Amino acid sequence: MNTYLLSLLGGLLIGASAVMLLLLNGRIAGISGIVGRLVQGVGMTTNLAFVLGLLLGPVVYLLSLGTWPVVQVTVEWPLIIVAGLLVGFGSRMGSGCTSGHGVLGLARMSPRSMVAVATFLTAGVVAVIVLRGVGL
Repeated sequence: MNTYLLSLLGGLLIGASAVMLLLLNGRIAGISGIVGRLVQGVGMTTNLAFVLGLLLGPVVYLLSLGTWPVVQVTVEWPLIIVAGLLVGFGSRMGSGCTSGHGVLGLARMSPRSMVAVATFLTAGVVAVIVLRGVGL
């Protein structure tokens, strides 16, 4: 199947799940907040169902297309761990992550989300430039 078609389908599924969570539960589909509430034991049913849905995504892909999604990781684990910790810290500091701010925040025309997404994108561009500059 065409890569662009799969990306479009994935985006539609993300948007649909975010809208359903907002309309049915009044919650923003921000992954950092959902996982944070799950760890705290708040809203266990909804939060656990959402996280399980994320984790089962590759299995649905396998059952639908007969192959696992291709994932290429070209850096070493220490860098991945540091990056993950920085993303987690940043999402808590920014009161949300790219999914909450980027998917629903922008759709709701939230000024705070617009600033957050601009910050995420700028930080990503700077990180790529710096990491390529040092050969990673």
